[in-house]
Amino acid sequence: MINKITNDIEAVLKQIPDGATIMTGGFGTTGQPEALIEALIDFGPKELTIINNNASSGPNGLTKLFLAGLVRKLICSFPKSVSSTVFPDMYRAGEIELELVPQGNLACRIQAAGAGLGAVFTPTGYGTKIAEGKETRSINGKNYVLEYPIDADFALIYADKADRWGNLTYRKAARNFGPIMAKAAKTTIVQVNDTVEIGMLDPECIITPGIFVQHVVKVGDI
Repeated sequence: MINKITNDIEAVLKQIPDGATIMTGGFGTTGQPEALIEALIDFGPKELTIINNNASSGPNGLTKLFLAGLVRKLICSFPKSVSSTVFPDMYRAGEIELELVPQGNLACRIQAAGAGLGAVFTPTGYGTKIAEGKETRSINGKNYVLEYPIDADFALIYADKADRWGNLTYRKAARNFGPIMAKAAKTTIVQVNDTVEIGMLDPECIITPGIFVQHVVKVGDI
């Protein structure tokens, strides 16, 4: 019987090794799998590359991971905001490497990985420093930059409900990058509020099919 649901965060996260590349969902704290991210600190995998929309918001989640010294590199769109104070200081001190990717490019590059595409042409970044050293092309009179897929060893994402097969539903803006990250990672670990029996999720509301999910961790309301 297929059952991807567990309450044992340790058993799931201890498989993440030093040097792993990890996608984490969230627009700031919205849809951030905070419990999974912070649990990583207990197991201490080092030299991590984190792929996220932004450099955390507030004192929890990724901020704690940065402070624990476990992150070597961050790939994100918004490295600085009013509530993101830890990462900018660590970056200026040379403690964390940054790869800046425009938000639209971040999404389409993750989607490209999930779809098995070799690369994508995007107009975003053309004529800027982001395009330096990259292939460009004019297509139908419009200029584009060639960008390569972004994949990961693991994706840590947040969903509202899951069944034991790993089918997922999301709640409003908490959905954000979760669905595309689940497709672009070798192993997807999902933090959920609730689990339900097979058949209780409306098929029309399932956003991420269980084929893209390896582990579901129920941690209660967040």
